Amino acid sequence: MSKTVAYQGTAGAFSEEAAIAVAPDGRPVGMTTFHGVFEAVTSAAADCGVVPVENAVAGSINQTYDLLLETDLHVVGETYLRIRHNLLAPAGTSLADIRKVISHPQALSQCDGFIAKHKLEAVPVYDTAGAAKKIAAGGEEGVAAIASKRAADVYGLDVLAEGIEDFDFNYTRFFVIAREELPRKKGPYKTSIVFGVRHKPGGLVSALESFSEINLTKLESRPRRDRAWSYVFYLDFEGHVEDPEPAEALVTLLRRAAFVKVLGSYPAAEPNGG
Repeated sequence: MSKTVAYQGTAGAFSEEAAIAVAPDGRPVGMTTFHGVFEAVTSAAADCGVVPVENAVAGSINQTYDLLLETDLHVVGETYLRIRHNLLAPAGTSLADIRKVISHPQALSQCDGFIAKHKLEAVPVYDTAGAAKKIAAGGEEGVAAIASKRAADVYGLDVLAEGIEDFDFNYTRFFVIAREELPRKKGPYKTSIVFGVRHKPGGLVSALESFSEINLTKLESRPRRDRAWSYVFYLDFEGHVEDPEPAEALVTLLRRAAFVKVLGSYPAAEPNGG
């Protein structure tokens, strides 16, 4: 029986491509929302989930981080996907016919230069592949979608323009989430945690001193969802929680922080997508 991998979106979404990359022999199942992905994994309707956590151009996907804090799921892997946006339209349409383009807000922002150059009206929808599906269903003329080449294949659309994103380093990092941690393998690891500090001078500095001998790969603050004007900090670092230096750092952090939650230790993927 193949592994079921939940992702947010419809067939042809970039998240579906990430799910296929993570489990080539698995069965990707699209969910309407990020909540749906987390719920599917929590309830065992899916074996694991793939969710975007940050984009090299647009930054972090905050809802993913919020849901990681609120649930008991573990981060068990990561993967990077090169995001190549394309302008899609029904067969027989030319670029000159297009006056409006629909897509996910982040996709629209990542193609801002192309949209401005061709003087197109940008209309946001909930999903890139969903935009392609809507275009394929017919309706308003002169409307195109920004989505993946896979979406063009899935919905029978023509590619009017390829690689229309503004930057060629447009990668999205995805987390693989599961109910249980996985056995440790050989190779480099990365760990993701979330912590809060006491509201006093030097609280954050004192917490970060715990990692003075460890390479930090990400640090970001987020407002707490249960308390106004209070913040939590998401931190990624090189190493596994069972390694001596990270283990010692976490013990020190536990003494200095208001709370600490380890989201997971997982094999480190290459940031360039390789």
